[in-house]
Amino acid sequence: MSRTPAVRNTPRAGTYLPGSGPIIVGILNVTPDSFSDGGDFLDPEAAAEHAVAMLDEGAGILDLGGESTRPGSDPISPEEEIRRVAPVLEGILARRPDAVISIDTYRAGTATAALQAGVRLVNDVTALRGDPGMASVVEEAACPVILMHMQGEPKTMQKEPHYDDVVHEVRDFLAQRAEYAAAAGIRPENIIVDPGIGFGKNLEHNLALLRNLDAIVNLGFPVLVGASRKRFIGSITGVQEAKERIFGTVATTVLAYEKGATLFRVHDVRANREALTVAESVLHASRR
Repeated sequence: MSRTPAVRNTPRAGTYLPGSGPIIVGILNVTPDSFSDGGDFLDPEAAAEHAVAMLDEGAGILDLGGESTRPGSDPISPEEEIRRVAPVLEGILARRPDAVISIDTYRAGTATAALQAGVRLVNDVTALRGDPGMASVVEEAACPVILMHMQGEPKTMQKEPHYDDVVHEVRDFLAQRAEYAAAAGIRPENIIVDPGIGFGKNLEHNLALLRNLDAIVNLGFPVLVGASRKRFIGSITGVQEAKERIFGTVATTVLAYEKGATLFRVHDVRANREALTVAESVLHASRR
């Protein structure tokens, strides 16, 4: 990855957690076509400043992505993905050298370059299926990896998704992918799982997963939930504009936290951080 800082050491097993308690993962899409914020942060300087603002609002991790995975989206070239994220990563680390950054990619080459430049986690929406080299990249870096469930691929995933039992099927998939990751040498304490809310799921599938999230938590890995601003929230509330689905997103965050989720991937950091602070005080008073 060109135009990036010198190579930094990635954390060893388990050291990605910035403190105890729930962790806000701030979304930073440097894409023209993401469903909610596409085009907002194409300028690297604006993107880096937004990243700093999210850190100041309470994000523990920043999730940087250069390719949209919204329903119906088309893939881009690896070169374009790197071109988009490289200057933004450089700008963030110039401002906040200790920032914990995740790279949202399924490509081994992009992940390698980003890790060398200072990224500390890999967020793979294909759960190590999209690139046969990704598992070895994560294993060699000894960094945490987020394994997400997705039925199909972004281009077609919302065309009549079907499950016989969505909770059990997603749970079994994540268990199998975690087993695959461990067999590839990735340390179990570096595995995070994500049920993939909105990725090849309809409204009822999403609600069932959130309602029964403890089944995913019981796998024994930290669970990330990414429901922020998604269409199913609009279907419930009638809020059509994605950027206005803040209150519905906060509800999913608090409910998922009560069910045992650890990480929450969101656009609106402050609102979700404040809600989690109250929820944590209610549920875990001893941490105050």
